[in-house]
Amino acid sequence: MSFLKKPLRKLTGSIRSDHKPNDLQDKEEGFESPTNGGSATPNGTSTPPDDKRKSREVLRDEKVRRSMDKERTKIEARKRQSMRRIESEAYMRDAPPELTKLYKPYSMNMSKRWNHENRILFKELDFSKHEGTVISFRARIHTLRRMSAKMVFIVFRQQTMTIQGVLASFKPKEEALEGEDNVGTITERMVRSIEHYPTETIVIVHGKLRKAPKRVRNATIHDYEIDVYEVHKVSSLTENVPFTVYDAENINRDKEDVAEDNADDAREEDSKVQSPTNGSPRSSTDLARLPQELLSKTSLDVQRKERALPQRVRLNNRIIDLRTGPAQAIFRIQSGICNLFRTYLDGQGFIEIHTPKLQGGATESGATVFEVNYFGRPAFLAQSPQLAKQMAVIADFERVYEVGPVFRAEDSNTPRHLTEYTGLDLEMALEEHYHEALDIIDGMFKNLWQGIYDRYETEIELISHFYPHEKVLWLEETPRIPFKDGVQMLIDDGYVDEEGNPPSPFEDLATVAERRLGALVREKYKTDYYILDKFPVSARPFYTMPDPGDDRYTNSFDIFMRGQEILSGGQRIHDSRFLEKRIKAQGIKPESMSEYLEGFRWGAPPHAGCGIGLERLTYLFLNLGNIRLASLFPRDPKSLPAIPPKLSLRHEDASTTNPPWECKEYFEQQDESYGLEDRKKLLQPLEKLIANYGDAANTSWLDPRYHVWRHPSTGAAQGYIIYNNHLISVGTPLCAKSQIPSVVSAYLQFLKEEHSKLKPLWMIVGSEVEEYLGEKFEWRTISCIAEERANPRDNQAMKDGDLARKVRHAEKEGVKNQEMSTKEAPLPDDFKAKVDARVQDWQKGRKGTQVHLTQIRPWVDEAHRRYYYAQGTDGTIHAICVLHQLSPANGYQVKFSLEFPGAPSGTIESLILYAMKQIAIADPEAKQVTFGTGAQEHLQGGRNLGKNKIKFLSKAYDTINKQFHLTNKSDFREKMGAWNDPAYVCYPRGGLGAGGIRAIMGFLEEEG
Repeated sequence: MSFLKKPLRKLTGSIRSDHKPNDLQDKEEGFESPTNGGSATPNGTSTPPDDKRKSREVLRDEKVRRSMDKERTKIEARKRQSMRRIESEAYMRDAPPELTKLYKPYSMNMSKRWNHENRILFKELDFSKHEGTVISFRARIHTLRRMSAKMVFIVFRQQTMTIQGVLASFKPKEEALEGEDNVGTITERMVRSIEHYPTETIVIVHGKLRKAPKRVRNATIHDYEIDVYEVHKVSSLTENVPFTVYDAENINRDKEDVAEDNADDAREEDSKVQSPTNGSPRSSTDLARLPQELLSKTSLDVQRKERALPQRVRLNNRIIDLRTGPAQAIFRIQSGICNLFRTYLDGQGFIEIHTPKLQGGATESGATVFEVNYFGRPAFLAQSPQLAKQMAVIADFERVYEVGPVFRAEDSNTPRHLTEYTGLDLEMALEEHYHEALDIIDGMFKNLWQGIYDRYETEIELISHFYPHEKVLWLEETPRIPFKDGVQMLIDDGYVDEEGNPPSPFEDLATVAERRLGALVREKYKTDYYILDKFPVSARPFYTMPDPGDDRYTNSFDIFMRGQEILSGGQRIHDSRFLEKRIKAQGIKPESMSEYLEGFRWGAPPHAGCGIGLERLTYLFLNLGNIRLASLFPRDPKSLPAIPPKLSLRHEDASTTNPPWECKEYFEQQDESYGLEDRKKLLQPLEKLIANYGDAANTSWLDPRYHVWRHPSTGAAQGYIIYNNHLISVGTPLCAKSQIPSVVSAYLQFLKEEHSKLKPLWMIVGSEVEEYLGEKFEWRTISCIAEERANPRDNQAMKDGDLARKVRHAEKEGVKNQEMSTKEAPLPDDFKAKVDARVQDWQKGRKGTQVHLTQIRPWVDEAHRRYYYAQGTDGTIHAICVLHQLSPANGYQVKFSLEFPGAPSGTIESLILYAMKQIAIADPEAKQVTFGTGAQEHLQGGRNLGKNKIKFLSKAYDTINKQFHLTNKSDFREKMGAWNDPAYVCYPRGGLGAGGIRAIMGFLEEEG
């Protein structure tokens, strides 16, 4: 990282002096600006300009003192919180049952007994009838807010419905004054315990249903609330969610809530409460109307800020997203679509069939088919049930339909395409005309539209708050427009494609043309729903029946809604000879479809049918904007990413997938006295974790200035540095790649809980962490650095003439390369002393400020290092090269490669090539060696950065790179055969800036 030091110092200095207003600078530094242009000390007295350095030192000392005070305060607060939690857990375990029975968590296995308790569903509850009665229900904690030590407001959620609950403590009866009604069994300890439950926790609640004193806007049930008597945890969260359902449903609506809140009178915190023993209602309030001074800063599990929640973040956390009200409503409507489809066709004499999805040949076109290995021979996933439907009609089922999966291997990442979707297909025998089928399909759709609006008015209204749309317009008699007439409408409107060409009546329409035609039809016919009939031959598959009046067209149709296709269908060829002729014309061998053709040779009735995409129909009907929102777990070309091959670990006893405390011996040695400190002793050694999972940046964690966080359940590790008000994480977590999501999530939760005042930065991470932070947590990412890796078996001296000359020169000067092995015995003390002395000589020759991720400490973790040195004829050590063992995938790191003063030219090049050759011989599994991090030619924008921002950063980086020659070291490494493996810097919004750059520089600085 040394390539960044000089330009970044000048860059941030320029930002500090030229671009930062004086008043802001003075405010940030914590003193008032003097009028004479000098500096000022913390007490406000002026100092002359020549004393600015002293003023800065005083200010720096003051900052350090304040930082230490804050850290001390946080440590004490954490200790108190930890003690309270331990005390609460101990109390829950040891206290008499009568004191904890109202909030004790249920056993994990609840099937020990069946009490047949009447649990209520909000959607089935008659609120007016049950007012004043005690009800029981299971729900999730939607959100929770602490009002005081004695009162907590909880919003409970069942699917799309939420209701507010009030939990307040009472005085014990023996402590109540005469005539006081605020008595009962709910204790402050119970309130404190419940308020720490994380959002999305599943609980069983017992409470009294009552009228809300004021309308509750923060829940879907506005006029009632729950007077909570008991809360029992059913299921705990072992990993914090990336966002909450409350966040997803209320994001970007804060300003509206505040505007409405200002119009209401907030109710007082110390409102009188009533005991559940006398049946009086407790006083409560709507969460949204509480005065801000009453709200605890730590009351919510997730602090909500003004931000966006992109669709990809929600789709990447699909399980959480599916819990939201709009998602629940979408799939209830989608279920209704299938039900209405089935019910209508059942009434028309159809039967439901289930066709195979494994086929011996492609249904329509081999270019869009998924091939699978079927016991050593090729098979294909069905592109549609088309052929099987036809065979069912030929088998005299007459009218059939299916609801089933369809697979399309189209590499399309548009908002309207999926590689797997649910098809609604039908096929029927004809008597005279293919419009018989079209009439049934048209009637089915009209019944569908009306049925959805009749059944799902509430769900549609809920969805419209998040995805605004107008009601679908349709006519009693649906417009049936011939294809060539539709093309003529576009031509008359003046429509042309990107190349300026008008649409052709003999070619299929592009998506843009379809949308434009939809707008013209709506304008002319006042409908969103219409039929385009008689498509050209070029736009239909081989089995489509030609138009008897013009063989350039076919007896086929598409149905459109909101300007996009929702159905494709038509009449099929039923004559076997004509069908074989069409198959050959398409370049398909008839013998590859012998099973299909066989049915037609045995006599087939005229028939027609269609296929509908369920997800496309849903997303267009509700105007969702993206088809993925209408798919439970969407599959597109980017789904199912490749899983890298699993390599054997160097130390099986230091695995994070099977940590030591999960082994049999651990459980056997546990007893009641076996506690946290004993478990800490079993944590995998950091040195072994680096050898199992590490890359170059991880080796720096062995320096004492690094803090190392450990994941409690796996033992995974992450190193970080605290510098001023920034927390800088370095490198990828030490764990199996499959564990990265859970480990990163837990680490971010640790930062939130333990270092919430610090701004996080994460540097030198690989693509897995970069993708997870960017997609799951909306962090911004950039890459201007890379791990520079080389193949140890590739001798670059054989390819580079200049490098070969340097190596020969070192050999002529008598330089001899050797390895100091650590296998049989520790490194000799005299050898260490000689190297340490030469390192001091090297350091004396260094000028200015140096930048390092790690200090020069060659003798750390000798068991995982290999030592190579170059020695002259007089015994002088001229250079040293230390290789540190990394994960099996990453090989080794050139941890230190130092050429000492007085060494002949070519010494270090010769020694590095020797070390790489020796490591290739000693460790045949080593595929690569990394030189560490180096600068790239250009900055690459990663995730969540706008084009203008990337353009600005790239231009600035190119200028700095050109001016300060950042890639000089990389040029040397390139001669050694190195290639770039991009690494990333990741940060949340607002986390970088000049302050972040200064923090990175300060942490990397080392005066030499």
